[in-house]
Amino acid sequence: MEFTQRIDVDLDFDAAVDTITDALKEQGFGILTRIDVQQTLKEKLDIDTDSQVILGACNPQLAHQAIDADARTAALLPCNVVVGTHAGRTIIEALDPKLIAEIPANDNLRPIADDAAGRITAALQAVASGG
Repeated sequence: MEFTQRIDVDLDFDAAVDTITDALKEQGFGILTRIDVQQTLKEKLDIDTDSQVILGACNPQLAHQAIDADARTAALLPCNVVVGTHAGRTIIEALDPKLIAEIPANDNLRPIADDAAGRITAALQAVASGG
């Protein structure tokens, strides 16, 4: 079962973070959290890793609708978007918001999750196409 959408981009890490953040903003998402995985692993475990950041993206209207339809969905929010480097490539990978409807098996969440998924896909496509 695929649970993420992934693109490889010809951008350096910092530019990829900025570009996906802007593309998500165009789709109505703000970034609620930013977790620097590389820094955290270095500080906590003294492990050196490739650059990786987890962005907690949230569209307030969609989040409110989802929580209103099923309060348990709050545990599935925000939508995580990961920017990282691996073997010299920059990767952007997003959790598929359709899981928000599938995990609790609540059909009332399906249109909200589909809307969020479409917006995440549009943001990824905008970055992939360089626009």
